[in-house]
Amino acid sequence: MTNIAILTGRIARDPDTRETKGGTNVTGITVVTDRPARDKDGKTYKDENGYTAKESEFHRVTCFNGLAKTVGQYCTKGQLVSVQGRIHYTQWEDKDGVTRYGTEILADKVDFLSRGNGQNDETGENDDNKDAPEID
Repeated sequence: MTNIAILTGRIARDPDTRETKGGTNVTGITVVTDRPARDKDGKTYKDENGYTAKESEFHRVTCFNGLAKTVGQYCTKGQLVSVQGRIHYTQWEDKDGVTRYGTEILADKVDFLSRGNGQNDETGENDDNKDAPEID
């Protein structure tokens, strides 16, 4: 049996990093993927600017331990990433007793496909990732 998810998309907002009471690093990111939008006949169509219309999906991704530290340190909003992991489903009761459901990707690997969006104030050059690991 296999549970593998692979996403390639942009980070929707800066990572949210925390540490559990047990000392485990946890970083959450949201990855946005796009696909061509389709009309009621199943055909793609152009938007008001003449581009193929897109539909976006937002995926919650959770990273742990060393991967969490790296993603939290080097990833920023707008950065292109590839995530490999597994789909995880959760169920809980909210404060009103309503059963809620959630889906997330528990990441095993995150590849940085572009640099972050940070800018150096003096030079205007992007240096947020100057110490980031090299990508092969």
